[in-house]
Amino acid sequence: MRVEITSKSFNGTKILGAISFVVENGKFVAVDGPSGIGKTTLLRIIAGLEVDFDGQIVDRPSVGMVFQEPRLLPWLTVSQNIAVVVDLPAKHPAITRLLKDTGLAAHADKYPAILSLGQARRAALARALVIEPELLLLDEPFVSLDQETAETMQKLVTELVNVRSCAVVMVTHNHNEALLLSDRVISLGGNPAVICV
Repeated sequence: MRVEITSKSFNGTKILGAISFVVENGKFVAVDGPSGIGKTTLLRIIAGLEVDFDGQIVDRPSVGMVFQEPRLLPWLTVSQNIAVVVDLPAKHPAITRLLKDTGLAAHADKYPAILSLGQARRAALARALVIEPELLLLDEPFVSLDQETAETMQKLVTELVNVRSCAVVMVTHNHNEALLLSDRVISLGGNPAVICV
């Protein structure tokens, strides 16, 4: 996939400038930069959720996305939240396998309100992976987690991505996290934001 953005504006204010990079199959790309620089906007453009911009996304593959907030439906159980995006029964083998892989097997029938933030983030990750995406988009997936939980999630993401051989684009404001997890780090800076490194 090739990202070719000329510019992106909100209400007449230019947020993103010229941004161009390639995401190769199976590679992990981290996009870092300070809060408010436009990282989430960039991710939404790649996902196809933001279409009002100048430029193009070339050869966009199938996409699974994990948002900053888990966005689980409160009236559905964990297994139902995962199943809802693929219209499968909650007890389907693919759902059961993902619950096991993400350490949520014991929480399958629980509702989001009683989950910890770490558990909710794992459920959101499982929901993104159940569609078997070629590209996984992660928007600050470890933010607000304590260090131990964040490290557990980082290891989990790495393991699951390696098994599935999907490409990843993750945005973060944590440069060390970007260096630790990715094959390539793209740093945004400036106003409007452009690639600095």
